[in-house]
Amino acid sequence: MSLITTTDALSAFIARVRDAEYVTVDTEFMREKTYWPELCLVQVAGPNEAAAIDPLAPGIDLSPLYELLADPKVLKVFHAARQDLEIFVNLTGQVPAPLFDTQVAAMVCGFGDSVGYETLITKLTPARIDKSSRFTDWSHRPLTDRQLQYALSDVTHLRPAYEKIRAKLTRTGREGWLEDEMAILTDAATYRTEPEDAWKRLKVRTEKPRFLAILKEVAAWREREAQRKNLPRNRVLRDEALMEIAAHAPSNVDDLGRTRGLGAGMAQGRYGTEILAAIKTAQAIPDSALPRAEPRVEPAPGIAPIVELLRVLLKMVCDDNDVASRLVANAADLEAIAGDDKADVQALKGWRRDLFGDAALRLKQGKLALAIAGKKVKIVDLG
Repeated sequence: MSLITTTDALSAFIARVRDAEYVTVDTEFMREKTYWPELCLVQVAGPNEAAAIDPLAPGIDLSPLYELLADPKVLKVFHAARQDLEIFVNLTGQVPAPLFDTQVAAMVCGFGDSVGYETLITKLTPARIDKSSRFTDWSHRPLTDRQLQYALSDVTHLRPAYEKIRAKLTRTGREGWLEDEMAILTDAATYRTEPEDAWKRLKVRTEKPRFLAILKEVAAWREREAQRKNLPRNRVLRDEALMEIAAHAPSNVDDLGRTRGLGAGMAQGRYGTEILAAIKTAQAIPDSALPRAEPRVEPAPGIAPIVELLRVLLKMVCDDNDVASRLVANAADLEAIAGDDKADVQALKGWRRDLFGDAALRLKQGKLALAIAGKKVKIVDLG
């Protein structure tokens, strides 16, 4: 098994795979104790060779790897790429390109929503993955042969799986069906968390604008501090403490020190000073400029049965065409279509409309019906 621990060995390996039409890529990382994922291993497979690259090896320079990831002539194939791509965006500022995600592609090839790597490999190849090293500590050195074998299997078995998926996409003419999902993956903004937007990931029970303003400012402070110290958010301040601070808006150290999960010691230190400054900033925002929660759109009365019929139709259509329903329409799409024939949703555009959208509208208009024949539901065309 090939473990690369020097820049020279990495440069030589990259030179050998640089002319390949595509390479398969995977990473092993840790992030339980950090804000940013800690890259512990990178696996790359070319046509005839696979290697595990040790980014923790003393003195190694990963520039040759980064050059490969940015090479427009070499397709980079990942499975469930989002977390891997986040790592490379953090390290290099750009998304590896061109890019292919076999998990996304599998959704239009009859493998269901978010199929796991082991499941995909089992269905497409004779290989069987040894899962015993899945939860190993990848930051610990030296790595064992079993760890390396497990890590390399994530890229060696991906090659035949990718080729079979690519062949099916070409055969069925569904390459274009991936465009929306791949556009999200290839946008570097997908992997950036702006501190000013950190409050939006929290589940709030009130929509009071002043509460949201304080929550926004304090959550932004926590995000910047977590990034600066490279600590998980909750190691800086727990979500529950953020909510309590936003609800009570403490104006002094004593009041802040009563916050559960914060305590007098933290309130009297730098954190306390900065949190109180964030609260003061939020309190000074004019009413007209306060943040607002996204309005909750309640379904029109009586629309629920229509949504359920559309849900059944969606499942039938997707099952018949071997495509994951999540790729075609989500619950919000179905509610929108149930209430408006001209709803601005993806399910009524492009290939999704051809596959499902037009049938959904015809069902609403009484031109299609759903009927039970034996133990199956069938679609009946009423003209």
